[in-house]
Amino acid sequence: MASAFKIAALFFLLYGSWRWSAVSGASPMTPSDMFEQWIAEHGRTYASESEKSYRLGVFTRNVDFVNAFRQAGNYSYTVGLNGFADLTKEEFLATYTTTILKPSADSYPGLQPFRYRDVTAPSSIDWRDEGVVTPVKNQGTCGACWAFSAVASIEGIHKIMTGDLISLSEQQLLACNHDDDGCSGGLHSRAFSYVISNGGITTEENYPYEPDQASCDAHKELDHAAYINSYGYVPANNEKFLMNAVANQPVSVSIDSHEFHLYTGGIFNHPCGTNLNHEVTLVGYDTDDNGVRYWIAKNSWGDAWGEDGYIRLKKDVPEKEGQCGLAMRASFPNI
Repeated sequence: MASAFKIAALFFLLYGSWRWSAVSGASPMTPSDMFEQWIAEHGRTYASESEKSYRLGVFTRNVDFVNAFRQAGNYSYTVGLNGFADLTKEEFLATYTTTILKPSADSYPGLQPFRYRDVTAPSSIDWRDEGVVTPVKNQGTCGACWAFSAVASIEGIHKIMTGDLISLSEQQLLACNHDDDGCSGGLHSRAFSYVISNGGITTEENYPYEPDQASCDAHKELDHAAYINSYGYVPANNEKFLMNAVANQPVSVSIDSHEFHLYTGGIFNHPCGTNLNHEVTLVGYDTDDNGVRYWIAKNSWGDAWGEDGYIRLKKDVPEKEGQCGLAMRASFPNI
């Protein structure tokens, strides 16, 4: 394997058609210099020189992709050398996405009819401006996006209804909610059902995120800082109803994130499928200066990814499922 790493790295070092100037506008740099600068910026370390050489090859391919994407100029979003630039797309998907479990309304208590069918939604809203959204968090290499999505929605409705913005515990959902599969996957609505059955959820400060710790702390589990009494599904494949819901509170959605690897900003309008493999929280929507409507989604890959941890996704697309399937499976907690 070490030889394979070295061969791959040398191949891309010799034949990779790229320059740092094409990516950053700076003077040309050697491949090794460019990679070393990226390593220093992101604090990356590798177990061996062979692994580092292999990562240089992967990094080179990603630089070529970024350059080709920018030259094409067909999209309303940008890509770049973010913190995932030393991963192949396949490695990124295997590490940072997960299995999204299917809902089962008959098995999980707390489901109520959709409550926002007849509301009049404003033309735009950003719950961040209303002080309803906590800072972006980082799930790391654990597939706990479902917990982060659910917690962000609970934090939001708790703030709206009580006036208190509290950072709540993803770890409690990860360790104590046995209807989901921890780092192996889950679903936001199952997390809501657990919080209802448990009588509440504790704070992040009281029960901090430690994904390697799988056992549930029963004492912390019962130290409630917030509660919900029901949850609702947005009718599937209906962006109007989804807009009605987001106009009233942050909403958890499942999404196909196969093309998010190197996203750095803008309105994501790349063709994508409906293979739901990630969960985020919609915290608003708006229209840009060119008249393009978009959703604002809070992600859980840290604030160095995307737009300070957020992604804007094109809104009101021709496909009924929404951009990347975001309208297929959306739910929200109620107090």
